[in-house]
Amino acid sequence: MILKNKIFSEVAEYYTSKIIAHGDTPQGVDWNGKDGQILRFQQLAKLININGEFSINDIGCGYGALYEYLLEQNFKFDYHGIDISEAMIQAAELRYKDQIKANFICASTPRKVADFGVASGIFNVRMENSDTEWLSYIEQTLDVLNNTSKVGFAFNCLTAYSDKDKMRDYLYYADPGSFFDLCKRKYSRHVSLIHDYGLYEFTILVRKQL
Repeated sequence: MILKNKIFSEVAEYYTSKIIAHGDTPQGVDWNGKDGQILRFQQLAKLININGEFSINDIGCGYGALYEYLLEQNFKFDYHGIDISEAMIQAAELRYKDQIKANFICASTPRKVADFGVASGIFNVRMENSDTEWLSYIEQTLDVLNNTSKVGFAFNCLTAYSDKDKMRDYLYYADPGSFFDLCKRKYSRHVSLIHDYGLYEFTILVRKQL
């Protein structure tokens, strides 16, 4: 728990500095731009296999950009954004103050179980934590996603197949095969690995129901 609290503190500080510097923009959640952000959301949204209304937990929601994307796709849903940065939550609440279907809390875990859970970008910036420490943090967070999602969950990571000259020491590059195997063994038989959308990362979808 001490390690996890340390990581939460470091991550909250890192992303708070980004939202203060750049506001509620893709750069404010440490993405390069809107095109890449939308491309990630497109992969995560492949998880949704319900035609009617659904609920979704967004762990590490930032300023709530995923909510806006899902609205634009004409989904009918209740959105619960969770982030450990108070500044992020304040930005999200201000941005969507008139949206009754969008709820935000400053926390590390959702307060309630939803149909779906997603985590986008929260496993990338490990700072000075070791591979072992960061992997443990990811696995604990995947347990949270699993325990708070009825139908399924999705997450993304930077890929270990990134070009070596572009890799940075403070970022974590995950082995997609290892995470696919983990999710198949631990969470569900129905797991998809998406690694063909033009970014140096991958997305995994875990469906408990087809």
